[in-house]
Amino acid sequence: MVKADSSVETSAKHGIPALGYEPVPDIFELPPGVNFGPCSGIAVNSRGHIFVFHRSQQALMEFDPTGAYLGCLAEGIFTRAHGLRVDSEDNLWATDIGSHIVVKMNPRGRIQMVLGMKDANAEWHPAGHLRGFDEPNDLAFGPDGEIYVCQGHGKGESRILMFNANGEFIKSWGGEGAQAGQFKQPHSVVTTADGTLFVADRSNQRIQVFDREGNYLRESSHPGTPCGLCMCRDQQHMFMAHGHAGKIMKLDLLGKVLGITGSQGKGPNQYGEAHYIAISNDERTLYIADTLNWRVQTLVKRD
Repeated sequence: MVKADSSVETSAKHGIPALGYEPVPDIFELPPGVNFGPCSGIAVNSRGHIFVFHRSQQALMEFDPTGAYLGCLAEGIFTRAHGLRVDSEDNLWATDIGSHIVVKMNPRGRIQMVLGMKDANAEWHPAGHLRGFDEPNDLAFGPDGEIYVCQGHGKGESRILMFNANGEFIKSWGGEGAQAGQFKQPHSVVTTADGTLFVADRSNQRIQVFDREGNYLRESSHPGTPCGLCMCRDQQHMFMAHGHAGKIMKLDLLGKVLGITGSQGKGPNQYGEAHYIAISNDERTLYIADTLNWRVQTLVKRD
């Protein structure tokens, strides 16, 4: 293993313990002549297979737990890859901020559902029904199959949009601003088993918490650019990829930082933009997608 960077020691001096994970050399095997583009999304399914979502023609790639290449599941479909999630049935859900769509694929990559209209910005029917997205960033799932999509990466209005399991629009909330329940670039969303939502409100430098109907509950402050959230299996903790600061953090559900590692840069356990994060099923391995360094880094729990 490569020795972790000095930011771990610095964080410990400020009362935040080291996260306890160390970087390992690049595990991902790619076909000859193929490289990752800017890596925006990362996810792990129930079999431990790793899915890398990156900005290239072959946007969605599948690897086994050792990093061996298994194939490309999406070629020529996405304009600007962004978020990636796996649901309880191992379906893959991807967000495209270039084409303004959310795509559901089965485990073999066959498209099952498309939310939004490709290459069309958000429009609202006079009756209030959604007709499209404006740069959807990420999504999460509720206890009854609800789909929560956060949008507003660039010029798009910052909102959370709620759908039922069949993709029918239910409601939205948010809007631009810094007040409770408003957003400036809601970048990531995760849920607990009871449907509580945690939203990384990136440009407001905070995590906002809502109940499953969108009622504001509380928030925690995270100066910088909180980008990607990943809920732990105990439903009591989560990991956060802290954007351009290059920090990887473990938080409790109140937003308290329990452990930290990483820094800004181009070396091991350094990040240009720690964009999204995924964890292995045993939670001993973290995978961090870095858009600026065009790679996924792997951190392994120290014994």
